Amino acid sequence: MATPVEVPKLGNTVEECIVARWVKHTGDTVSAGDVVAEIETDKATFEVTAPIDGAILATFFDEGALVPVFTNLFVVGSPGENADSFRPGSAPVVNQAPTPPPAAETSPVGQAIRLPESAAPFSPRARRFADEHDFHPPSITGSGPGGRVLEEDVRREYHSHPRFSSAAKKQPDLEAPRKGGGMILSRDLSPAATRIPGIREKIARRMRESLASTAQYTLNSSADAAGLLTLRARIKASKGVVNINDLVVYCTIQALLELPDLNATYLDGKIHKHADVHIGFACDTPRGLMVPVVRDAHKLVITDLAESMKQLTAQAVQGSISPDNLFGATFTISNLGNLGIESFTPLLNPPQVAILGVGAIQVKPVRKHGKLEFIDAIRLSLTCDHQIIDGAPGARFLQIVKEKIENVELLCTI
Repeated sequence: MATPVEVPKLGNTVEECIVARWVKHTGDTVSAGDVVAEIETDKATFEVTAPIDGAILATFFDEGALVPVFTNLFVVGSPGENADSFRPGSAPVVNQAPTPPPAAETSPVGQAIRLPESAAPFSPRARRFADEHDFHPPSITGSGPGGRVLEEDVRREYHSHPRFSSAAKKQPDLEAPRKGGGMILSRDLSPAATRIPGIREKIARRMRESLASTAQYTLNSSADAAGLLTLRARIKASKGVVNINDLVVYCTIQALLELPDLNATYLDGKIHKHADVHIGFACDTPRGLMVPVVRDAHKLVITDLAESMKQLTAQAVQGSISPDNLFGATFTISNLGNLGIESFTPLLNPPQVAILGVGAIQVKPVRKHGKLEFIDAIRLSLTCDHQIIDGAPGARFLQIVKEKIENVELLCTI
């Protein structure tokens, strides 16, 4: 019996997914549990499997298509069965050649005029991005089925398109540069250039937007790590699962409770201070950077916090993490100390207003009681949005984190 398979609802925040790759195609034989397609949210990639043994009777969307959740994606059944009744009403025929969009007029200064509604099929997110940025190019190639223009297509065109200030647009003889002002770009010299993979492209976009929408500054300090090393050794001897990073995260959570101004988000021109600490932590995965979120982290003892972080890390690396667990952090921590990095400048994860970077533990000379001593010091780098957090509050927060770390043996009950 023919069985349709829908795009799953992968989390409360996910309304549509991109078809990243078809692993199986129409006519292929599959067994229950075989991966048929990979789909992407704006956070991660997930696999869609066959629910029964049979053959792929039909696939309804091309790779790159943006598909709403609960929409039929493909059909599995016995060879020869008809699957047309399961075709989504708005689904285009797969592999249909896109219709070239009609030419659009341009102003004397190269400013694009809005395309007519019938010029190209825009996805809702693509149209919203175009309207929000007042960006309507004369033509754009869609990567979706039937030439449908996806949000990523508009974003890519927007960031590569020459733009003018309001004053420049009033100059009748001004002409837009064709190739970035005459510079030779590496992409023009490499015939083997390929498109950035979906997840990597999303990371790149978020990083650009982070720098463009915030006023970032970074403060650097260090803390005596003797307590961290002593407590970690004691836990390790008892076969505990807590590591140095877990302890630093725990100390940071306690600091946020003491100075909650940094446990905030800045959205739509409003500052939202949060009583609950939802801690995000940067995680390196085969698909790129992800930031899993431990919700209500301030309510957890150190062992429960460590276990939650361990489980979320495993899910992120395996690609099975729910998008809900990649959303809603109020503060983020990025630790590169395990890679030997002493200090770095972490980038904000908007709409959060601060992020803590943690570096390696290194021997550092300090003056104590008039004498030079050497200590094991852990490097700390705090990046804040100066629109919300001035330098003095940021420095005070870093002092509190330092104090918590240096007294971690009193802070943590193991």
